[in-house]
Amino acid sequence: TFSHTIAVAMSDKPTVTELLSKSPSDIVSALGNVYEHSPWVAEVLAEKKPSCTTVTELSSIMKGIVEGAPEEKKMELIKSHPDLCERVEKMDSLTKESQDEQSSAGLQGLTDEEMETFTTTNKAYRAKFGFPFILAVRNVTKYRVIAALKGRVNNSIQEEFIAAMTEIHKIAWMRILALVSVDDAKGYLTCHILDTANGCPAQYMRIQLHRLSPPESAGLVGEFLTNDDGRLEAGPALKGGKDFLVGQYEWTFYVGDYFASKKLTYQSSQPFLDVVPLRFGIDNPDDHYHVPLLVSPWGFSTYRGS
Repeated sequence: TFSHTIAVAMSDKPTVTELLSKSPSDIVSALGNVYEHSPWVAEVLAEKKPSCTTVTELSSIMKGIVEGAPEEKKMELIKSHPDLCERVEKMDSLTKESQDEQSSAGLQGLTDEEMETFTTTNKAYRAKFGFPFILAVRNVTKYRVIAALKGRVNNSIQEEFIAAMTEIHKIAWMRILALVSVDDAKGYLTCHILDTANGCPAQYMRIQLHRLSPPESAGLVGEFLTNDDGRLEAGPALKGGKDFLVGQYEWTFYVGDYFASKKLTYQSSQPFLDVVPLRFGIDNPDDHYHVPLLVSPWGFSTYRGS
């Protein structure tokens, strides 16, 4: 089945430790396209043979190699990236990684009006900076691409050089994640709910967690009930390994049911807030993601905590 194929493919990926134990040529073969048309980054890595065990450490080392290179070398790296709106007939000239990334953003499906906006702004961008507009597009839509281009064309040359390099490192990070197994990663997800109307933890609130992407593992992850402190009784909702996947998630907080249990004189027949969905992304399998909720019958807020 498709899901079985995915699982097998994921299990076939080497861990960071296993990958770096291979020969220099195998390391370069595996990581040579992490930075677009720049196998020299993987070659330096293979020569160093660093001691690291996580994707965070591997990414940091490769990023350090790039940042330590001369400015001319970094400019070559920027210029090696394709225009985001390469025509379909030119897709064969892109690396497989770039083809997948651009297709995922729907950049081959721009309307005539969107194409005109993109083309006009992109020409102004190239005339000003002399290099292609770069954006890590794997997890964005065509609308965000156009918005980013229209905003960044107003940068100074130095600001845009930094912005382009930042996006290149994001692209490299996503490519590393696609190449190595993170089944032994130690990241985890926690939650804490505070009732700001009563100034106390939200006890016994029902919560659900859904995984929205990657699509092959989307669905209900679990249902929880907060304890006396407004936290999940059993600890993290997700904890490391094969469950803590990079992707998009959604908490569903049943706040209307919770506030119905309180002695409030300001409850309305139609609650202003009944079910609160909270969508967020997990990008690093090594990190702790704390996604709390501060809520009253009329408003809520969240943040990424620690």
